[in-house]
Amino acid sequence: QVQLVESGGGLVQAGGSLRLSCAFSTYTFRRYIMGWFRQAPGQERKFVAAINWNGGNIYYADSVKGRFTISRDNANDRVYLQMNSLKPEDTAVYYCAADRTLAQTIRVHEDEYEYWGQGTQVTVSS
Repeated sequence: QVQLVESGGGLVQAGGSLRLSCAFSTYTFRRYIMGWFRQAPGQERKFVAAINWNGGNIYYADSVKGRFTISRDNANDRVYLQMNSLKPEDTAVYYCAADRTLAQTIRVHEDEYEYWGQGTQVTVSS
């Protein structure tokens, strides 16, 4: 059973940084594409970033490009989202998502991911 557990959220001032972590529950982590999505109050969940199984293909939403960095540690079954230069509009619940594929292509739609974490709140004050 695949389980994803996010951590690292919190309250930060605008311009600050946070690092989100997502722990994956099985040894087959390296066979999965991983994504980060976020949902602000009253809005639909939106794509943030994704990384394919070996880290060879990475993609970011335009809104976070140049500020956020996704990475993965296949030895320790974790994916990370380093968030720098945070803005109040980055405030949202951030979700980690996974789907089993060894393809090089990136997935940006939430219905392409089978497994989801419970989310972690990120609040950026102005």
